[in-house]
Amino acid sequence: MKLKKRSKYSHKGQNGIVAVIGGSREYTGAVYLAAEAVASMRLGIDLVYVLCPEKVAWAINKLSPDLITVKLKGEHLDLKHYSIIKKYIDKSYVMLLGNGISKQNRTKKLVNKIIKNYKLKKKIVDADALKMIKIQEIDNAILTPHHGEFDALLKNSKLNKSNYRKYLRNNVILLKGHEDYIISKNKVMIIKGGNPGMTVGGTGDVLAGLCAGYAFLTDLFNAAVLASKLNKKIGDKLKKELGNGLIASDFLKEISKSKDLNITMC
Repeated sequence: MKLKKRSKYSHKGQNGIVAVIGGSREYTGAVYLAAEAVASMRLGIDLVYVLCPEKVAWAINKLSPDLITVKLKGEHLDLKHYSIIKKYIDKSYVMLLGNGISKQNRTKKLVNKIIKNYKLKKKIVDADALKMIKIQEIDNAILTPHHGEFDALLKNSKLNKSNYRKYLRNNVILLKGHEDYIISKNKVMIIKGGNPGMTVGGTGDVLAGLCAGYAFLTDLFNAAVLASKLNKKIGDKLKKELGNGLIASDFLKEISKSKDLNITMC
């Protein structure tokens, strides 16, 4: 893959915007890890917006000068924030939804309104947002559950493991585990690698960010495959250096210097 060459007349925002929507009083780090993973890929994306509760946003501002936070009043996201969030989704190329978003009923209403109104937009849906949606009601998405979240997604969709693929349409599932399964309606790819040290909190948020970054450049199935491979390769590199005592922020440090991004930089 190769990024389109930038015009010398281009201005900020013309070369890509990613909107990351998540965070809550309970989970302040998840949405930061996801958004910073996007930025750390150095794909030439001009802007990464993080739309999150205001206290989460201030924490992110202290951690990274490269992310633009939109500070939404309250401790959780809900429908009252939709009109503001909409402005940023409208100008983004990819949205990442769910990291640290929590399980509030009012948050669920917001998530489903976004899903309903943005069927054509490329989406990555992760974490608690996976427990709020139905497979039949979403389009153009990479869904990134671990096995427990996958079971909850099927239950909420009133589907089972023998029939859910018929309803995937243009969605892709990245089922996380010892082996990652990348699943579309018509094909399945298994990604091996990784290690038990990667089960620590936050590595899934980083993986979701990698999916969003790759989705900026390629189709959803390929984006999920590339993200899974890179995440596992970094995890195995870190295990050799640090053993099983990994933390998610270790991955952020490795992303931008990885030789396995499969991207020709412009």
